[in-house]
Amino acid sequence: MTATDRSIELITTAAQAAADKLAHDIIAYDVSDVLSITDAFLLASAPNDRQVKSIVDEIEERLQKELGAKPVRREGDRDARWILLDYVDIVVHVQHSEERVFYALERLWKDCPELDLPEEARATRGKAAEHARTQAAQEEAGLPDGEVW
Repeated sequence: MTATDRSIELITTAAQAAADKLAHDIIAYDVSDVLSITDAFLLASAPNDRQVKSIVDEIEERLQKELGAKPVRREGDRDARWILLDYVDIVVHVQHSEERVFYALERLWKDCPELDLPEEARATRGKAAEHARTQAAQEEAGLPDGEVW
């Protein structure tokens, strides 16, 4: 069994929405062969809680507006470190970068096929590492958080 056309449409729209809100390391897996509860997972991350929430809000708004899809469940809003949107056909995980590294969901699903995503979403690969290097360089230079050099 493979992900349905509807699931792929939801994943593609959600991935584009996440990319538009500058999410990092967007990736999607077809989990339909190993899970009976959903077809696909979308994973994305951001360097701070506020951006995690912004990405999730954009995904939810875009899926509702463009595809008429509403999540049946939304979890993790309080801390905004890991927010899950369950659309039954797909599940979206948007994590704070630290949680993304710690939980390493990619390791769990590495044997599942990756789904093709829009170019803007694919271009986000490696952004978390790039952000961490920039942050470390700024700290080493003694610059306060967020100050551009």
